Amino acid sequence: MKKLFSIFLVMFVISILAACGKTEKVDIGIVLPTKEEPRWVQDETRFKEALKDTGYSVEILFSQGDSAKERQNVEALITKGIKVLIITAHDGGAAASAIEMAKEAGIKVIAYDRLITGTDDVDYYITFDSKSVGAAQAEYLVEQAGDALVENANLPLFLYAGAATDNNAFIFFEGALEVLKPYIKNGAFEVQNYNGSTDLTKDSLTRAELSEVVGKITTNWDFNTAKNLAEANLTGYNGGSTTYILAPNDGTARSIADVFASDTNISTYFVTGQDAEKASIQYIIDGKQSMTVFKDVRNLVTGAIDMATKLIENKAITTNGTYNNGNKDVASVKVEVQVIKQDSVKSILIDSGYYLSTDFTGIE
Repeated sequence: MKKLFSIFLVMFVISILAACGKTEKVDIGIVLPTKEEPRWVQDETRFKEALKDTGYSVEILFSQGDSAKERQNVEALITKGIKVLIITAHDGGAAASAIEMAKEAGIKVIAYDRLITGTDDVDYYITFDSKSVGAAQAEYLVEQAGDALVENANLPLFLYAGAATDNNAFIFFEGALEVLKPYIKNGAFEVQNYNGSTDLTKDSLTRAELSEVVGKITTNWDFNTAKNLAEANLTGYNGGSTTYILAPNDGTARSIADVFASDTNISTYFVTGQDAEKASIQYIIDGKQSMTVFKDVRNLVTGAIDMATKLIENKAITTNGTYNNGNKDVASVKVEVQVIKQDSVKSILIDSGYYLSTDFTGIE
């Protein structure tokens, strides 16, 4: 009955708006999570650029970190007759009910950069290879430790994660932990800021165990949360003056870096990031952030648009992997990532035209 009512409600709203002559037809609807993070504003711009020559109409809506708003956005796009929905969920589990409405209206659903969980209604998923993001961050920390990373060295390691509502946060952390685990196990790295019940050195962690760990070290993808957590972690800290920090993304990396830089007990810190945000690239140039994992949004956007247009035109889609969302293995396209350090900003970001040299100071 609930599903029948949902279908009736959607069709009723469409018919009313059509009768009033107020429905503006749209081919592709895009829902992004928030305008508060530079990453998603950047994606909006790239989507508009990628679609302007396709002949297909698009509408892009932001959910502002609110699952209820996200659902309203999907409803609004359904009334405009979209054929394909591209959605980056605020909360991967909560978004399941929103995309159910889209599927009931005959719309194809592409999960964009965040997997929607607990539903059969996702047709495709396009993302950067999330596990390789975390692995690249951890490999960088191992590389920086170098010859000092020996058994029982107890090099201080601080672990931070993204939001517990974001499935990607778990995959990033899993990728990083797979690299770091042997060094934690033999005492080369000593984790400073996790005091939960889960053994980080187990061969594999269940989702419940990962949830417990992420819940203890989550930044919620929020700058202030990251700052407050880092400050709490350094209160009374008297370990080594050179520290290694797994920060999940650029926004949190900057907040965490600022805290570590202001602590007189810390002489050197290495901090990871991801997304290649302009502010973090400047931090990397200035030596305040160590690295970022560059996920070339141009490739992700063009891949999503290619997928959407092929769905509209009933053409075959080539995938290169799957992700299990708890209900099914979702056919997926994984896009490769790159590591950016101070010495590769120009060659990877500027020379490729992703950013202009005038966006930064100190570019040689």
